[in-house]
Amino acid sequence: MNRILALSTLAAGLAVANENTDEAPYLEEVTILGTREQVERTPGAAHVLDAETLSRFAHTDVQRIARQIPGVSIQVEDGFGLRPNVSIRGVATERSGRITLLEDGVLIAPAPYSAPSAYYFPTAGRMAAFEVLKGPAAISQGPYTIGGAFNMVSTPIPIAPAGSLFVETGQYGTHRIHGTYGGSGGGAFGYLLETHQWFSDGYQVIDRSDADTGLDVRDYTVKLAYAPPESAHRVELKVQLAGQSSNQSYLGLVDADFRTDPKRRYGLSALDRITTDHEQVIVRHEFAPSDAWKLTTTAYDNRHARNWFKTEGIDFDGSANAESLSRTSWSSVVQSVNRGTSLGGLSASQLAAVLHGTADTATGSIQLRANDRQYESRGVQFGVSWSGLLGDVPHALRMGVRYHEDEEDRLQRNSSYHQQSGMLRLDDRGRLGNAGNRIQQAEAIAIFIQNRIDIGAWTLTPGLRYEGIDQRRTRYEIRAGRTENPASRSAGNLRSSRANRTEIVLPGIGVLYRANDRTTVLAGVHKGFTAPSNAPDVRPEEALNYELGFRFRGPVAQFEAVAFLSDYDNLLGECTSSSGVDCEVGDAFNGDAVTVRGLELSTALDFAPNAGFAVPLEVVYTYIDGSFDTDIADTDFFGDVQRGDPVPYIPKHQLHATVGIRKEPFSGHLSITYVDTACVRASCGEFETTDESLTLDLAANYQLTDSVALFARVENVADADDIVGRHPYGARPNKARTFSVGFDLAW
Repeated sequence: MNRILALSTLAAGLAVANENTDEAPYLEEVTILGTREQVERTPGAAHVLDAETLSRFAHTDVQRIARQIPGVSIQVEDGFGLRPNVSIRGVATERSGRITLLEDGVLIAPAPYSAPSAYYFPTAGRMAAFEVLKGPAAISQGPYTIGGAFNMVSTPIPIAPAGSLFVETGQYGTHRIHGTYGGSGGGAFGYLLETHQWFSDGYQVIDRSDADTGLDVRDYTVKLAYAPPESAHRVELKVQLAGQSSNQSYLGLVDADFRTDPKRRYGLSALDRITTDHEQVIVRHEFAPSDAWKLTTTAYDNRHARNWFKTEGIDFDGSANAESLSRTSWSSVVQSVNRGTSLGGLSASQLAAVLHGTADTATGSIQLRANDRQYESRGVQFGVSWSGLLGDVPHALRMGVRYHEDEEDRLQRNSSYHQQSGMLRLDDRGRLGNAGNRIQQAEAIAIFIQNRIDIGAWTLTPGLRYEGIDQRRTRYEIRAGRTENPASRSAGNLRSSRANRTEIVLPGIGVLYRANDRTTVLAGVHKGFTAPSNAPDVRPEEALNYELGFRFRGPVAQFEAVAFLSDYDNLLGECTSSSGVDCEVGDAFNGDAVTVRGLELSTALDFAPNAGFAVPLEVVYTYIDGSFDTDIADTDFFGDVQRGDPVPYIPKHQLHATVGIRKEPFSGHLSITYVDTACVRASCGEFETTDESLTLDLAANYQLTDSVALFARVENVADADDIVGRHPYGARPNKARTFSVGFDLAW
């Protein structure tokens, strides 16, 4: 709260510095790309989903939104998109940890350098637009530049007083409210008040339990801005708070159980629950002394706390000791049942009985863990842009510097249980810190410079990015630390420490050629980078990335095709709980050389341009072929890899199509999403693939009056039941068919 007050005072001070209170200009939200028209002039693959596109289905699941963008792959886990696993151009999907996640141009993952797994993801339902940059277009964003950047644009401050209220209710106890109100107040001062509330009982059912499998998400945003029209200065303060609780689990299903009842959850997961709290404060100052120059300064502070209490595995010896970490992951148990093999002295049928709750287990045999972590992420970034002529050649130069520091503080507790008559019974709560007592920290300096040069029909964007990163990890003895006994974190209680430093320079260039008024050709090459972990002897993930494509923009049809190639020197694998493999969390592994090649196609046209109504069609297709170039001896993470084995969780073929009909006051849209099978491990053996899936969503809108619209949507119309993921611990289903209705008020 003190930092919020301090930053509010700073914003107020900057506002008082200029007393001009004439009518304010439109206060645009921070974007990287801007409009679709600006994207067309970008020398590189880039995409914008604007407010009109998002309003067709009014999804709050970012996974359904992101599938509309070519080159994006999703590893589905919970069906709601609470903690999505997003990949761009074949980078690792897990927890979106290999792409640069941004909200309003600011790094938004809880600890982007020291612990990049995105256990917090902004509420998609409150966003005004989504932007994706790929190839050399993403060189201005980092540190994850192989796949690209994913920027979420929050609701802007309106120019005049205006409000909106979206209310939705549906199956499985699902309710959603999104309300905004703001304006300029008739002067240079602008404001926005916003809330997004989302509730559901969930679509899965837990054996022998009356607990739901749903969610409770509450999100609040306040924006204050001061932008006198005759002043060169502009300032904005954003404060955003979000809290979530959801009864989500890592534990999936054995294949035989999935085929019988895919919406089932084992009783072993009845106590699984995650709670999170997120705070974001941003102060942004802009100084534009002339039409040619603009300087921006942004200070940001993100805080995130989470505690995911969930079942981790089983100790077949039944040691009754919560301090013990020698347990077998449920992932191994599920695979043993799938394959009919024994594990830990139990046959496949006996293991299945444990999962089904029909077999009792020894005292202390089942481990549940309170995965309590606190994150801090803060920094300041400066940007300078200049546009003008050098000689007779137009230039647009951009430079940026960011100092960033982040931290992940783990103080986790193992508790031991046993299963009796199908219910979990507590044996030992365990000491705080017995499942992890450590701090990971990172400090980073990032610098980029990029120039746009227009020479006749040609546009060139050479650029350079520098990343200098210091990372360290400190582990303490297994005993209380952060809350119960802070003194236990001392030099005398140090267990181990490690650190590394990474410095890298990343060049790139994009080229755009305007063949005529409708057709442009684009090409680019850049060196991509993924920051390594603090684990010793692990190399950074690096790749040379190439792209070549063209765009066509006609009066009724548009088409874009881009081929890309990522040539990895080293694919990085990092062990996390969500990876679902039996490795030491925090360890990292070198995957050596990998080649990812692909093709991205997108088209949009209107079947009835002169009929008095519109029949729009949009189609996005992605082909990705990623494979290892070398053999890798068996590791806990990658497994036993042979040359030619596929990169996990990247389907070769994906297609998303939306067809609609629009005639005022009615509009209706049908979306079709096809996803090919994908290997979940490089070995791609039996029970290591997802199902081929086809998902249909249907939505309709009716504008009742100028200020009132009615809305209806059906997700997964055919109620398809496919294995869309196998991690962390077993087969996971599509979200069930869900019908919802609502209304939208605007004033």
